Amino acid sequence: MKIAVTAIIVVIVSETSKRLPLLGSLIASLPLISVLGMIWIFNETKDVQRLITHAEGTFWYVLPSLPMFLLMPWMMRKGVSFYLSLGTGIIVTVLLYVIMTKVLARFGMNL
Repeated sequence: MKIAVTAIIVVIVSETSKRLPLLGSLIASLPLISVLGMIWIFNETKDVQRLITHAEGTFWYVLPSLPMFLLMPWMMRKGVSFYLSLGTGIIVTVLLYVIMTKVLARFGMNL
């Protein structure tokens, strides 16, 4: 069930983006997977602390992923291939995850 719902969302985003790129972007930007994940966590465990940890972690992990969505189009406008732009975006995101995790640890937040 979980895999089917996730796959349906991915297909909807992909197919919508082919026809209406900005609407596809809007749908992709919605936290549908996160919300579904929180519903499944709560329904399966009833563990409020686990849900709190998940929601807070999701917030902090979204932040370092955002620059990728500006870096990729910028690189492609400069003539860089899609795959190199995507790879660079992923590498930058991973580096920002590491940096963010270390910075947050200094403030007592361990993700």
